[in-house]
Amino acid sequence: MADKKFKTISGIELKEVYTEPSGMNELPGRFPYTRGIQKDMYRGKPWTMRQYAGFSTAEESNKRYHYLLSQGTMGLSVAFDLPTQIGYDSDHELAEGEVGKVGVAIDSLKDIEILFDGIELKNITTSMTINATAAILLAMYIALAKKQGADLKQISGTIQNDILKEYAARGTYIYPPTPSMRLITDIFEYCSKEVPKWNTISISGYHIREAGSTAVQELAFTLANGKTYLKAALEKGLDINIFAKRLSFFFNCHNNFFEEIAKFRAARRMWAHITKELGATDAGAQKLRFHTQTGGSTLTAQQPMNNIVRVSMQALAAVLGGTQSLHTNGYDEALSLPTEAAAKIALRTQQIIAFESGVTDTVDPLAGSYFIEALTDELEAAAQIYIDKIDAMGGSVKAIEQDYIQQEIAAAAYQYQNDIESGDQVLVGVNKFTQQEEVAQNVFRVDDAIRRQQMDKLVRLKQERNNVEVNRALQNLADAARGKDNLMPYILTAVECYATLGEIADTLRNIFGEH
Repeated sequence: MADKKFKTISGIELKEVYTEPSGMNELPGRFPYTRGIQKDMYRGKPWTMRQYAGFSTAEESNKRYHYLLSQGTMGLSVAFDLPTQIGYDSDHELAEGEVGKVGVAIDSLKDIEILFDGIELKNITTSMTINATAAILLAMYIALAKKQGADLKQISGTIQNDILKEYAARGTYIYPPTPSMRLITDIFEYCSKEVPKWNTISISGYHIREAGSTAVQELAFTLANGKTYLKAALEKGLDINIFAKRLSFFFNCHNNFFEEIAKFRAARRMWAHITKELGATDAGAQKLRFHTQTGGSTLTAQQPMNNIVRVSMQALAAVLGGTQSLHTNGYDEALSLPTEAAAKIALRTQQIIAFESGVTDTVDPLAGSYFIEALTDELEAAAQIYIDKIDAMGGSVKAIEQDYIQQEIAAAAYQYQNDIESGDQVLVGVNKFTQQEEVAQNVFRVDDAIRRQQMDKLVRLKQERNNVEVNRALQNLADAARGKDNLMPYILTAVECYATLGEIADTLRNIFGEH
């Protein structure tokens, strides 16, 4: 690998990194990491190519995972249905009409066993988009890894576990902020000892942006939330040089090509300074590692094939911005969950960028562009104003409780919508270059009958498991929740005797209350 020559198609040799004559003396892989967190970035290895998938039952999702792995996906990203996200089993009355719709239905460890059937957890990384019930899903994943005989010190993946943006932008919270923060820091502490390669939180700007924020707000609110998690972990007595290495971020990538690239560069630089100020001395604890997803809200139901171009542009910006992992949206996602054909072209988009475009052959190729450097500085300055405001309020939890972050996002969303309606902002195929729509073919739909299947599985599960053990495990969890103990071992025990997700979430609801 060391002597591999990187060349353009015409045979011009490319340096690993360019400095002069732009005056860019800062190097990738060195503080403050504006230019990338690795010295060689994608020359060393490409980003992880993920496809977000999960729908219907564990059986159906398992088939899609095997398909994606066969097409060259390097990591799985699991989408969970709404009942799973807010701690209800499929047989709960509030789950009606939602089971398996926006993700896979998971009621117990049994479902996780089916979901990953034939997939060795030690050989893949798994990202799980789960927040309020993150501790429970992580416990199920650990329980399955144990059953497979995997070394827990080696398994790796990510749980989103970012509850603050749920209060601010997305809404799938269960408990009030204080007990929610306890669950999160319990996960930090437990994983730092038991599952050290697991990314215990993916601090998410994605949903802040999907709720209508600007790029500056996404940057500011995400890093402010990150700062709040760092402080909470420090208050718990955790070592920033250990736990900060397992924090990752999740950003959106929208259509304004250069602004998005500058946003990612500014994010790395700002995070390096934030962690350093809070005491991080280890380089690994100062580096902002992030996953990017292309912008769901930028996709249009009108002329859906146009979305392939949007996704390609956004994916390219994420790569030029130095992402560690990338998910590209299906072109049909404004209409439904992605079909297999759309998922494949989304993955091929990444593969073409990685292996055909040449943009991976040198690190931070846009560095030194007057425009990119100025834009990076301007995004940082604008985001810093927001962060200072939030700090003055006492941090993100206080800013959310005062409705400040929510109001700022709402105002930006309103402004953007006005710009679309007035035509100041062009959306191709929507307010310009429109045409009489043909009805979309091949829309992917999930059948309501799967709720019945999940309910039947729950009945069987409750007949077959040892209910005395389950009740004891839930009682012990309740006692621990009233005290100060780390809750992860109690949740793991409950999961392993096949307590359901809803039973565990209800046990905690009874102690913590609901938000």
